[in-house]
Amino acid sequence: MSTTARNLTPIATAMALAMAGLSSAPVLAEEAQAEKSKIEAITVTATKRSQVIYEVPIAMSAFSGDDLDAQGISDITDVGKFVPNLNITGFSAGHNSSANPFIRGIGLQDHLITTDPGVSVYVDGVYLGRQVGQNWNLANIERIEVLRGPQGTLYGRNSIGGAINIITKQPDQEAVTKVSAETGTRGRIKASMFTNQAVTDELAFNFNMGFNRRGGLGKFTNLPNAEYDVGENQEFHGRVSVKYTPTDDLRLVLTADANDGEGGTRPFTVLIDELKDVEDSLYQAGLRNSMVAADPYDNATSSINTTTVSNKANGVSLTAEYDINADYGTKFIFSKRSSEYKAGLDDDGTAIAHLHFPERGEADQTSVELQLTGYLGRSDFVTGVYWFNEEGNNRQSPDEASFNGGPAMLALDQETTSRAVFFNLGYDLTDDLRLSGGVRYTEDEKSASAKVHTLVDTVYAEREWDEISWELAANYTFENGLNWYGTVQTGYQSGQYPARPYFLITQFFELGGFADNATAANAAIQAANGFVASDNISAINYETGFKGQLTDDFSMSVAFFNTEYDDLPYQVNTVTSSGFATNNLIVEQTSRGIEFESTYYVTDNFTLHSSFGFMDVDVEEQNGIKPVAPLTPEWTASISPSYEFELANNATVNARFDISYRDSMYGEPSSDPGRMTQIDDRTTVNFDVSYAPANANWDISLYGRNIFDERYDDARLNTGAYILVIKSNDASEFGVRYRATF
Repeated sequence: MSTTARNLTPIATAMALAMAGLSSAPVLAEEAQAEKSKIEAITVTATKRSQVIYEVPIAMSAFSGDDLDAQGISDITDVGKFVPNLNITGFSAGHNSSANPFIRGIGLQDHLITTDPGVSVYVDGVYLGRQVGQNWNLANIERIEVLRGPQGTLYGRNSIGGAINIITKQPDQEAVTKVSAETGTRGRIKASMFTNQAVTDELAFNFNMGFNRRGGLGKFTNLPNAEYDVGENQEFHGRVSVKYTPTDDLRLVLTADANDGEGGTRPFTVLIDELKDVEDSLYQAGLRNSMVAADPYDNATSSINTTTVSNKANGVSLTAEYDINADYGTKFIFSKRSSEYKAGLDDDGTAIAHLHFPERGEADQTSVELQLTGYLGRSDFVTGVYWFNEEGNNRQSPDEASFNGGPAMLALDQETTSRAVFFNLGYDLTDDLRLSGGVRYTEDEKSASAKVHTLVDTVYAEREWDEISWELAANYTFENGLNWYGTVQTGYQSGQYPARPYFLITQFFELGGFADNATAANAAIQAANGFVASDNISAINYETGFKGQLTDDFSMSVAFFNTEYDDLPYQVNTVTSSGFATNNLIVEQTSRGIEFESTYYVTDNFTLHSSFGFMDVDVEEQNGIKPVAPLTPEWTASISPSYEFELANNATVNARFDISYRDSMYGEPSSDPGRMTQIDDRTTVNFDVSYAPANANWDISLYGRNIFDERYDDARLNTGAYILVIKSNDASEFGVRYRATF
């Protein structure tokens, strides 16, 4: 039996079982026709066309802006609690504003400029090259789409795990103003304002701004004058959009946004005594667990430079849409964005200046995309060209950073240029059966440089990659409205340069560079050219599923998938005699699983939303050791019951609970119990009870987030010298929220 056939067997079996359950669906549908459906299907643009979510032949979740408000979701990290096989962490360099999505076992644990995410994030069609320091506040949101599985044809590079689309509200002719204020425990103060106004029949704008503050979870015990507590953060954010429609065929939207945040380092602790028998460990250097803060949410550092994190980002984009005629249209998207951050960890977690890594980074990106869409009889297509350029750097200064008590440095720079052309065609073979396919050709070019020591010369490198990505899909609509789909799709990610190439210091030492032979040692390092990038990462996904409304009060989607990855890099962090090094372990990985989502209107007042995901990840053996996919839970699940009722005075009360479960996982590509990097499973519970008077323009809510105060780890890294335990900043919070619409 071939490898592909063998891998597809579980999917084929599950598909057959699901098909067997369709026999009763037409009866249910006939009974439903007498009543108006309670469920409003969301229209999405996952395929760069407007389609009802049930018609899109991929696994995806969608949240409308109203849904986000009802669940009290205020940032993208919260979204990760309610999507099957999605896990979003945020621990990059101790920062509080980063978001690291993992979909079906694919993501990125790092943030340095030479690394790329495996899950792409788009805002209004603009790809965000960096996922630290961006504006993750979900204000003025039309909807969020989470696409699972490789999206290489329409979304290109860095979407081998999936893509997240954030679509904001466009200006229109409706005059509306909304205000919201929230206060709660943990020093929560949150306020936002949104207004949409028409200036003329052709010109409209909307604007939103907000402030969000949350207190910390611990203290810097040796720095009583630290500006912020551990885990504390605050941020200002704003966005303005102007829409000009000079004719019925031409639409122009100009958008600008910015955010500015500061806070205290994310909570973490360090395990030292557990590695006391390891050579060159922190224990061998004289440090002990007793020197680390007793409370894991406190921090015992004596370095003021590692107590504060900050982030800034701003961007501008122009979107122009022109209807050539009734059948053809064009779309042009131009964007420029900049982001910067300050972060860093005191890795030893003690008052001793042994391992301190204050860090700064910045990135500037420009992107241009031109699309042509059209209809030809029973066919429709979208084609286009794409160009992206990013320049960025990361800096650790020897005046601030220290390694083994001595000065440390890192100067990492990279410029990336990506070009692509794509074409996607859909054909309605019958009224019920649709076939689609697409192809994308991508060229990537990266030039990078690194300097890791004052005596070691800067090394330079550049490389080009190219790849053809493709997909084939079919979807069939049954008489009851249920949709079946099957798809084969590929994804691509260009290779990456080492993030922390401290092996250059080892080479310099071995060549006698520290023994008055620096010139010859540097010449030999340049000639050896060890600063090289990895090969292309490729993926192919086989998937089938069903989605749609079985009755007027029950909708569901189920997906079965099998995804194979080649040359996939797992990051492995180690402390050597030269520094904190990050190496790539190149693996072959196969991910298989199932995903289910549903909405059930039990009664006119009682609604139940649910989701679950299961995933089995198989990684090829490496030198007799079988790695595991990091930060990838086997099981994910959520359930959200809500109940709405009227009081005697006709006021409306809506009560909602959101329960989210994430199975245990590993913080690194090893399941060895001796490495102590297993992250326990967790269940978090939120509630929201709102009161809206009859015929009023306001409502007030009582909310609770993580009400049972489930404390959990975001990540665990065994460096060989110590174990970093990055704690979640997600502690219990209770408060009140007021909203009004004018």
